[in-house]
Amino acid sequence: MEYIYTTEYTCAQQIKVEINDNVITNVEFLGGGCNGNLKAVPRLVDGMTVEQIESTLGGITCGRRPTSCADQLTKACRAAYEEEQKQKEAADFAKSIVSK
Repeated sequence: MEYIYTTEYTCAQQIKVEINDNVITNVEFLGGGCNGNLKAVPRLVDGMTVEQIESTLGGITCGRRPTSCADQLTKACRAAYEEEQKQKEAADFAKSIVSK
């Protein structure tokens, strides 16, 4: 599932991720940011779970900002995971109705 997250307090305006069973792939930062970091971070987290990304990158700040692109990625991954769970629950509910 593809998910787009709108960031707060970072140069990158959005983060696009793909999530499949709690595994993150194809991370892309959109709308600005430090070019090298925004190329490196997606490579480093590709194939990691949401929890692994959160424990590795959560809480990193950038300058005087209360967050960073890496920290915002943890929030994007968590939001994508929660949306994935909602979609699975809705699909399971629909299947249960159809099977009755």
